[in-house]
Amino acid sequence: MSVNLPPTTGPVPDADADGVVVIAGGEASVPPARPRRFAGVLAALDRPLALGFLTTLGVLGALVLGSALVSISTILVYIVLAMFLAVGLDPIVRMLERHRVKRGAAIAIVFGAFLLLFAAFLVWVLPPVLAQIGEFVAAIPATIASIPDSDWFQALDRDTQAAILVALDELATWVSAPSTLASLGGGVLAVGVAFVSGISASFIVVALTLYFLSSLATMKKAFYALAPAHSRARLEDLTERITASVGGALIGSVTLSSLNAATVFVLHLLIGLPFPALMAVVAFVITLIPLFGSVIFLVIGTGVALFTGPTQALIFAIAYLIYIQLESYVISPRVMNKAIAIPAALVLIGALVGGALMGVIGVLVALPVMASILLIIREVVVPKQDLKV
Repeated sequence: MSVNLPPTTGPVPDADADGVVVIAGGEASVPPARPRRFAGVLAALDRPLALGFLTTLGVLGALVLGSALVSISTILVYIVLAMFLAVGLDPIVRMLERHRVKRGAAIAIVFGAFLLLFAAFLVWVLPPVLAQIGEFVAAIPATIASIPDSDWFQALDRDTQAAILVALDELATWVSAPSTLASLGGGVLAVGVAFVSGISASFIVVALTLYFLSSLATMKKAFYALAPAHSRARLEDLTERITASVGGALIGSVTLSSLNAATVFVLHLLIGLPFPALMAVVAFVITLIPLFGSVIFLVIGTGVALFTGPTQALIFAIAYLIYIQLESYVISPRVMNKAIAIPAALVLIGALVGGALMGVIGVLVALPVMASILLIIREVVVPKQDLKV
């Protein structure tokens, strides 16, 4: 059987060897081709069983990797803390090296001074702090019971007195509840376990810090060698600026917190407030939070001082507020002169994130980490974006 085709009325196209279609009396045209970059994806979609198997393997590998990271999270915290301590102590070691002290001897001097300070803390600070914690817990019921008989309570109007008495009754009921006592006992036990584990962890951190501090220059050179030769000079400059900023921020934070603790201790002794050593340690920990730590402790310290009397609390609030102004405008600019300026909102966000991830250690390292990220953005990311016109 034959099929009759209709005659063609236009020119018959011919194809050359390259697949280009040429029309007589017209222009050459190329048929659209499938993009080669999607060929692998389209081929994988043609085999759904293999694609599902590979996806399952990828998910299982990610779960195994995440479980492994969770298992060694404590070790990673030790490593990060030791690295930051090494970077923070390196400026002091370099200062000693500039005075013609060999690096090994400089590291020994720095760690010897650190061990002396730690021993002084264990001998002269820790015993009164522990004793005052016990006194503070034991004094809470008596302090609550004596509030209705105090002069400042009698000076209030009746409605305010009634509201305070209701709040005190609720507080007394909560303190005497068995669940509260059980939770407090568990908290004390957890603190004891954490203290013992902290002592064992400190030896690991000290050993890692000694190693990182002694081999910091070698580690930097190995890091520079990973970059292309034409970028090593800039990488070295950027790395040195970041480490200097991190070291300055860490040393500055600890220095400011120590001055805060000393000021609180002296104010408690001069005003006659109880628990001076305990409040000094609390001030040291809280004021590690950059920018906002001093304000937070102003509220806490004034609230604790109110249990002694409104006059003492007012004196403490005024004196500590004066110190905050002195710290902000005189002390901090000189101590933190090598740190990078960071917006207050980013400081707060970094402190919150660091505290949620690593506790007090996270708050301490949040400021230098934010400073390093901002430096990289300003020196690397922004210039590259400026070149894109």
